[in-house]
Amino acid sequence: MFHPLPVYIGLRYTRGGKATRHRNRFLSFIAATSVLGMALGITALVTVLSVMNGFEKELRSKILGVSAHSTVASNFQPIENWQELNARLAGQPHVLGAAPFIRSAAMATHDNRVNGTVVYGIDPALEPTVTVLGDPSQGGADLSVLRRDGGIVLGAALAEKLEVGVGDRVTLVAPQPTGEPGGVTPELRAYEVRGLFDIGMYEYDSALALLNLADAQDLFRVGRAVSGIRLKFDDPLSSLARVNEIVEALGAGYFAIDWTEFHVNFFKALKSQKAMLFVIVTMIVAVAAFNIVSTLVMTVQEKRSDIAILRTLGLKPRSVMGVFVVQGFIIGLVGTVVGAICGIALASNIKDIARWIESTTGIDLLPADVYFLSELPYEVHVSDVLAVCLTAFVLSLLATLYPAWRAARTQPAEALRYE
Repeated sequence: MFHPLPVYIGLRYTRGGKATRHRNRFLSFIAATSVLGMALGITALVTVLSVMNGFEKELRSKILGVSAHSTVASNFQPIENWQELNARLAGQPHVLGAAPFIRSAAMATHDNRVNGTVVYGIDPALEPTVTVLGDPSQGGADLSVLRRDGGIVLGAALAEKLEVGVGDRVTLVAPQPTGEPGGVTPELRAYEVRGLFDIGMYEYDSALALLNLADAQDLFRVGRAVSGIRLKFDDPLSSLARVNEIVEALGAGYFAIDWTEFHVNFFKALKSQKAMLFVIVTMIVAVAAFNIVSTLVMTVQEKRSDIAILRTLGLKPRSVMGVFVVQGFIIGLVGTVVGAICGIALASNIKDIARWIESTTGIDLLPADVYFLSELPYEVHVSDVLAVCLTAFVLSLLATLYPAWRAARTQPAEALRYE
């Protein structure tokens, strides 16, 4: 035996001794069930949060890879002398790249197939400095094929919808105002498909078409003007403050749109969903905590005579409480540690598990046209794991208070009356 005595007795009750009696074996089984419930709850919570972190990271990476970090545009009209402005912006501190663009909506047609598309007119030489569309290693295409001779690059999903491949021709239909009230005339141009990109985000792969900047200017009849200049910074999280400083230095007539503003509702929704999932899945841990309460209440009822004898030998009520707090502490600690380890292991292998389930059942767990991504991402944050473990551990300790209080109120004379 070692001291302090409540710790020794609490460990012995948790271990269950030799469990020769049926009642002791049953209590040991209930304690093991409590540990398992706590571990399962923590495993689920760590996995869910890691997948949500992965979604946020992947979506941010995909969105920034296509839409760049910030956009500078004119307040009143398209930018005419964009070459000078582009060179000035590219030379600003912390700016890694600047590229002009034209953006407009059009209809893409091939044979009897029609699909809405967003057309980007880009400079093939400058575009790779601000987006991944020109990086084949990240699913982009070789943009050097976009010469001013009627070439076009399509998203892979868009090309599949139109049933076209490299070498085929598609027709873009762009609406053009006629100057009369309500008057719009279509502008039709045929282009040869020179390349395909597949960046892994269905929203872009299914609706984006790239033209040479000069071809886009002709199609949309904007002369030599551009819609704006897109910028890439060395740190996307600080791009808002830096682009605002740049716009202030440019003077009146310009404004900036940062990725944090353009997609603010989307990322707020992700954070809200993550918080709600944390609360909902925490309920599983709370249920496991109730199991600890039931385990300790049954243990107190079973050990009433033992408690009474210890009280007659001089054990104080505070020490009696300590016995059952230690027992709940051990259950919570073991369940928390096992759950954290299993959660990290499950989250780290979630992609392989998802592929196995898909190949076994034939069910697409992550349809690209619904969830934007084609694979289940994950990212384990130490802060999330610590928050989950701390929450579970505190709940397990709170669950010990009532049974321990009941044990401390045991009256020796009454408990031993019929022994």
